This record gives sequence, C-alpha cells and structure tokens, in this order.
Amino acid sequence: MRLIFAEALLRQRTPCLHKAVLAALAAVTVWLGCALIGQDARAGGGDDHTHGPEKPVATAAYPRVTAQSENFDLVGILKDGRLALYLHRYADNEPTSDAAIAVTVGDETLNAEPAPDGTYTITSRRFGGHGEVELVFAITAKEGDDLLIGKITLPGKLAEAPSAFSPAASSFLERVRSTVQQRSVDLWPVVGGVFALGLFLGLLLRARRLVPVAALALLSVLALTGAAWPGEGHDHGHGDHGHGGADKTAMRVGDVPQRLPDGALFVPKPTQRLLAVRTTVTKPESAQKAVTLTGRVIADPNRSGLVQSINGGRVMAPDTGLPRLGQAVRKGEVLAQVEPALPVADRTTISERVGDIEQQIALAETKLNRIRPLAERGIVPQSQVIDAQTEIEGLKRRREIVGRTRVEPEVLRAPINGLISTAKVVVGQVVQAQDVLFQIIDPKALWVEALVHGTDADPARMTDASALAADGKPMKLKLQGFSRALQQQATIVQFGIESPPASLSIGQPVTVVAKNGAPVTGIILPREAVVRGGNGEAQVWRLTDPERFEARPVRTEPFDATRVLIGAGITDGERIVIRGAELINQVR
Repeated sequence: MRLIFAEALLRQRTPCLHKAVLAALAAVTVWLGCALIGQDARAGGGDDHTHGPEKPVATAAYPRVTAQSENFDLVGILKDGRLALYLHRYADNEPTSDAAIAVTVGDETLNAEPAPDGTYTITSRRFGGHGEVELVFAITAKEGDDLLIGKITLPGKLAEAPSAFSPAASSFLERVRSTVQQRSVDLWPVVGGVFALGLFLGLLLRARRLVPVAALALLSVLALTGAAWPGEGHDHGHGDHGHGGADKTAMRVGDVPQRLPDGALFVPKPTQRLLAVRTTVTKPESAQKAVTLTGRVIADPNRSGLVQSINGGRVMAPDTGLPRLGQAVRKGEVLAQVEPALPVADRTTISERVGDIEQQIALAETKLNRIRPLAERGIVPQSQVIDAQTEIEGLKRRREIVGRTRVEPEVLRAPINGLISTAKVVVGQVVQAQDVLFQIIDPKALWVEALVHGTDADPARMTDASALAADGKPMKLKLQGFSRALQQQATIVQFGIESPPASLSIGQPVTVVAKNGAPVTGIILPREAVVRGGNGEAQVWRLTDPERFEARPVRTEPFDATRVLIGAGITDGERIVIRGAELINQVR
C-alpha cells in the first residue's frame, strides 16, 4: 500500500520537478549571460566599432602628465613619490631652467623646486593615491607667463564595483570573459550558446533522459573550465602572436625611446635632453635658387710660390737642415743647396782655364818683382808697379770665379713668407732642372677652383657662394673670375675664401653652392634636419606632442653649403627637428 502511495505521489510531483529543473536551467543561463555582459562592461569592453581609431601611445615605466601651449612644452614624470617637471620652449625645444612654476594639485598649491639637472620637482600627499588627478601649472619665465593644465593617472589600483557573486565565481567569470576576448570571440554568441544549451538540457530532462543530461552537463563544465584556465602549452602557443594573458598585456616597458605601431616615435623628454634635440617652427621664405658645383682648394697665386733648381744636381742640406712640412719660413731664407753635376769635358775645360790663369798670375808676379827695385831707384816710373799689381789682383779674382763655378752649389731660397706645404727632397737626392722641390703657401690666402658644365649656371651671375670645410664649418666665397675658354668641356670658376679655416689643405675637394637663378619661395632648413628613411627617401622628423615624433617625406633642393630648400612635404607652422634628427632616426 505504501509503495502504491509513493508511486502515485511521485507521479503527481514529476511535472513540478520538471518545471523546477527548467526554471533552474533558465536561471543559470540568464545568470551566466548577465554575468559575462556585466563583467565585460566593467572591464571597459563593448563594441569596438563604436569608437574611432585612437592614436597609438607608448607604454612608459612611470606615470606622466603632459601639457602644451604656444610658449612651452611641459612633461611631468612621477617616480618614487616625486613629480619631476621638464620644461622646454615650444619653438626650439630648448630646456628652460630659470622659470618659477607653481603647481596646484587638488586643493593645495606647491612651488616646484629647481634641480641641478635643469628640472623641477614637487611632492604631494595626493601622489600616493589612485585615479586621475588634475594639475594646474602656473609658469613665470623671461619668455613670458603661461598657465598649463594636465592630468595624471596615479598608479594606485582603481576601486571596483561590488560584485553580486562569490570571489570564486567572480574569478571564474573573469577568466571566461578574458579568454573569450583574447580569442577575439564576441560575448553575445557565447551567451546564445549557453542559452541554447540550457534549453536542450531542459528538453532532455523532460524526456527523462538523465544519462545524456549528466554527460552533456559534465562536458559543458569541463569546456568552460578549460576555457577559463588554459593550459601552459596553450599560452606558449599564442604568446608569439601577442595574445597572452591580462598580466602580459599590462606589462610596462622602461622609459626608453621606442617606435610605435603607426611608425611614429616615442622619445621621453630626458632622452631628448641627452640627445640635445632642437626644433624650429617652419615658415616660408623667398630666396634665390642655388646651383651645386664640384671644386677643389688651390693656393692664391699672389701669395704662394714654388722652389725649383735651375740646373739640377745633388741636394745638400744647409746648416739648419732641410725644412719640414708645415714649417713657417721667411722670404730669402735658405731652404736647400744643389751641387751641380758637371760633365767630364766641362771639368777639363775648367781645369785648363784655372791652370792658364795661374800661369798668367805667376808671370805677372815675376814682372812685378823685377820692376819694383827699378822703381825704387827711379829707373822706371812707379805707375808700372801699380799696373802690375792691378793685373795680378784681376787674375786672382778670375781664378776664384772659375774655381767657384766648379765647386759652389746652387742655393735655393724661399720666395715668400708662408708655410711649407710640399717638400719632395732628401739629402743626396739628384734632381733635374725645373723640378718642384718645395711649395710655400700662405694659409690665410686660399682659393677654390670649381667647374661649371654646360649651361647649368651663368658664372657671371653667381652670388653668395659658399662651401663646406672638412670639419663641417661653412666657408664664404667671393668670385674672383672665370675662364672664357672651355677646359675639358667645362668653364673654370675661381673663388676666394674669406677667412679660410686652419684645417684646409691644397687640393682638398669641396662642394660649392652658389646662388644663380630666379627667386623661389619655400621652407629653408639646415641640411642635418633631412635624414634618410628606411626606404631611402629623404624625410624630416616632426614634433607633434612633447614626446612624440612623426616622419615626413620631403623633396629638397640645395640652397647653400649648410641649408636646403624644402620643395614639398611640410607646411607652415610645423615643428621640425633641426638638430639630433640623425640620432632620432636610429630609434627602432
């Protein structure tokens, strides 16, 4: 009887049990869907297409605040509870270290203290908190007064909304949501799948198929658990593609220069000071078009000289020795001696001539000895004695001259005051007639000889010529003249160098830039502002934000030895790097 009653009671309660199970499954489905959506909303998720594209930013090791005006760039870096302020002029990016900065943080106003490295520092109790804090900077400097406003996100963890679930459930849901987002799967299909799974389980329960229900429920739990706690091998499999966990995505790199995904560069202000990065605000200028010529350094013909031997012979050093390269010499100073090389026939002729003179001297002396006693006794006039003495003196002088011709070397002397720029002799060297043994130049008087090919330029209309020395110093040139006859299909143009540098050498190649042509309008920048990009094209770096640089391809034309004319690529009012561009270009 009891058995029949229990069976009847179970049959009466079976529809209620089915309804309870279905209600429980629906509640679980709604709970999972709402939980996933709620967790996604709290995590800042949502439809990616509702927001426009954002400018890529660099990850930094320390929180920072940036502010900018038409007068100043300001960057504050929070480290160890102290905010270091880097203040730079807007136009040229020059650090400003003599300003007074008052910083308002919340309800307190602080005066920034100057540091020895040219920065300013402040400390505040608000820096130990969390969240976003607004800062107001009142700047007083000789460039002018300014007021800048910026915000800094403090490193403390933001408060989270209270969760309706237990810590274990919240952790589980967070892992599921994170895994779904990392795999680029939308949450709505996941919620729909969970809802469909609940309905299917309900139908199986309604049909009293408990074994499939239990198996399917177990597989679902395992699938969700595996998705929420991926294995170690799964992490390694996706680590190379940038789909690591939330901890990996939140990892911050050091405060170092880095290249952003869009090709721009993040260069911190401390690094900019280290590299001495300077900028200029572009503005169009009207200038005459320039031409580029190939030239070389030559000596001023009026203040230089060559030392050559007329007859040739063997080189002998003077008492002071042969002059060395770079030695200063005075006009008329003995540089070397050349012993002439006489042929055998000439030596014989000279010897015979010397012997003949000596014989005449002996006869004249004999005659003088004979008539001198007679003159003393008045037999012969005294004039005969005088004539005999004069004849002997003349013969001796002739003998001396002939002997000197045989043995006296040729003396080489400096023709001008200057420096020895070329020396091609050593002691004992045999040189030929007209060989250049020494070249003397005046280092303060040098010229440049350039070639003009075809009709590239009119030499008569060249103005404001300049050249670049080996040490990078520009040289101002003055036109001296040009040839009216072509040499090697080119016209030779000579320029005088005004105040040539001491490092300049004769024969050194230089590039001459001279203005010649109609005036043009454009932006003029230093040559060092233009660098080569990865594809080989010319480009400049534009400072868009206090710590952000963008590359701009440009078209350039020569303007002078140190500047170029930008034909296209940048416009008026942009901040372009003019110093340190080559170093910035190396950031990878």
